[in-house]
Amino acid sequence: MIPTTLTPGAHYEAVVVGGGQAGLSLSRHLVDAGVQHVVIERESVAHEWKDGRWDQFTLVTPNWHCRLPGYDYEGPDPDGFMRRDEVHAWVRGFAESFDAPVAEGVAVRRVSARPEGGFTVETDAGTITAGTVTAATGGYHEPVVPPWAGDLPPELFQLHSHRYRNAAQLPEGPVLVVGTGQSGTQIAEDLHLEGREVHLAVGRAPRVARFYRGRDCMTWLAEMGVYDVPVSTRGLAKRESTNHYVTGRDGGRDIDLRAFARDGMHLHGRAEGVQDGAIRLDDSLAANLDHADSVAESIKDDIDAHIATLGIDAPVEPRYRPVWTPPSGPSAIPVGEFSAIVWAIGFRADWSWLDLPGVLDATGHPAHVRGETSVPGFQFLGLPWLQTWGSGRFHAIARDSEHVAATLREHLATVGARACA
Repeated sequence: MIPTTLTPGAHYEAVVVGGGQAGLSLSRHLVDAGVQHVVIERESVAHEWKDGRWDQFTLVTPNWHCRLPGYDYEGPDPDGFMRRDEVHAWVRGFAESFDAPVAEGVAVRRVSARPEGGFTVETDAGTITAGTVTAATGGYHEPVVPPWAGDLPPELFQLHSHRYRNAAQLPEGPVLVVGTGQSGTQIAEDLHLEGREVHLAVGRAPRVARFYRGRDCMTWLAEMGVYDVPVSTRGLAKRESTNHYVTGRDGGRDIDLRAFARDGMHLHGRAEGVQDGAIRLDDSLAANLDHADSVAESIKDDIDAHIATLGIDAPVEPRYRPVWTPPSGPSAIPVGEFSAIVWAIGFRADWSWLDLPGVLDATGHPAHVRGETSVPGFQFLGLPWLQTWGSGRFHAIARDSEHVAATLREHLATVGARACA
């Protein structure tokens, strides 16, 4: 990878905002096509894989899913799960493999349309112009904490999952983790394995078994074509759905919250707020655990059907049986009973730098069809469910970026043809 300096006043055929795997994948296609472009990255290439993950982080998808354009995973453990630093090194290795033209340490402040066509891109390193612009920053920008977090005592240590690294960061004493998506459940496990007393506020996130009938469940799902099903067949609301929780730690295993409770973790319903010096938690725990289990079992049903249809010789194994049943009723935890809170309730997108009417819908979400927007020459890439469940993951980013690259080149060719007419 050759360091690139942004030149104020320069014009590029294409500007790609974001130097993660999405932006780099598009850059690879543009390099191959001879499209003059620059990738603008606020921090450093693939930095989120290193700076936004905890020490024991691993991928939850098998390594063989890691496929970028012309750059598949070729390590010794295709069915294993790369750890944080390995993923960071692998993505940077991809950028170096084709000398991606990345301007690191540059923040984009505003993108607007030019009256004569194309775009003005304002950055903290100066203003440039572009024939096309692609937002490849993903959809997770600003860490979210609930409004009532400010009602907690100032001496209570609070940390968003984005900043969590290990148990040693937190003061001694019990910890409350709020949220049970992939980050919340894995951080709760990390703390539990470190011998910390953990309270976990459980939401409606679904789960999936790690292995079933002799193979990783995600390998079965890939073989079944589940990651290739277009979002249009599932409803666009699917783009806001929560991913299933599971872990790749120690070679991969289920995350069974009931087993955590059996082994001493304290499970609660959703956290609702602070009242009378305590955090209120609702009565949803049993329903939320049942929901997560039902999703995991329904995935096994689909795998069973796939095996039966194709006559695959696969071992039979017993189905999951709950190992713990929660008591009913809401609960409350006095604030003084724990020393820290880890917020794992997600992120919100920040598209405030886009001064492009029409690229966001009435709710502020990207308005696109497979990345294409109503503004010619402006595209999104790397969003969850951009086109399929595989979008936003290593599994399908090569396919998505190829499509966006083709759209981009077609736009440039059309504009060039008009200019020559």
